[in-house]
Amino acid sequence: MPEALPLIDAHHHIWRLADLAWLSGPTQPRIFGPYDPIRRDYTIEEFRRDAESGGAVKSVYIQTNWPAGGALAEAEWVRSVAETNGWPHAIVAYTDLGAADAKSVLAALSRVTGVVGIRQQVHWHENPQYRFASRPDIVNDPAWRANLAHLQDHGFSFELQLFTGQMQDGAALAEKFPGITFVLQHAGMLEDLSPEGWEAWRVGMRRLADMPNVVAKLSGLGTFVHRCDPAVVGPIIRETVAMFGPQRCLFGSNFPIEKLWTDYATLAHVTRAALADLPAAEQQAVMHDNALRLYRL
Repeated sequence: MPEALPLIDAHHHIWRLADLAWLSGPTQPRIFGPYDPIRRDYTIEEFRRDAESGGAVKSVYIQTNWPAGGALAEAEWVRSVAETNGWPHAIVAYTDLGAADAKSVLAALSRVTGVVGIRQQVHWHENPQYRFASRPDIVNDPAWRANLAHLQDHGFSFELQLFTGQMQDGAALAEKFPGITFVLQHAGMLEDLSPEGWEAWRVGMRRLADMPNVVAKLSGLGTFVHRCDPAVVGPIIRETVAMFGPQRCLFGSNFPIEKLWTDYATLAHVTRAALADLPAAEQQAVMHDNALRLYRL
């Protein structure tokens, strides 16, 4: 793929440090290791410099877990940034689908220009450092599912972030709600690179790929090795595209997290290199066209 071919970044974050309890509080172990270099404001101007170095022409902001009760304020702030700067071009906001007010929060978010989807991180792992959700099976909770159903009222997609051990539940969830598009975060978060880990990931990914309303986002692939390593990233990308097909995969940078160990141009280059054996139209679909369609850009 020519390096000049434009891409759409379907997964990035901007933030004001004062608004992020998880980042501005005391340093603690994180899934991505020490993060002092990004414990600061990451502005849209800096992101644009990063993204444009890799050929990005549009971007989608993914929620960043503001303090409790801040879901609407976060979306409105990002919208104000977009109105001033032209970037980002769409917003995936947050809603706690286990909360009693989830329906009203979703309705309020639907009135914020640019909000096209919702993320609530449901990933759970036996390793507490990798754990985010309070329990591994939150997506099976009847009340949670009842609130998820309201995404259909607003045409919202759902960003599905889970580990291998949760993939069967994730596939069952997608099967239960065929009217919702589920965007699998970080290509299924492969954290166990042993032969057994790879095979378990493949089994779960095939089950998810069987669901036509699940698409896979090629993002955050350096999270568990803390580097942009073609020997790790390349196989994950190629196997994911082989399972889901190039029309159901899309690129995301996960910046500035990935900025801890790489630069944007390198990340884009490594992703393009992993797709190089595909026909040009299929490469374009993964790097640009699918995000354009999915996020209504």
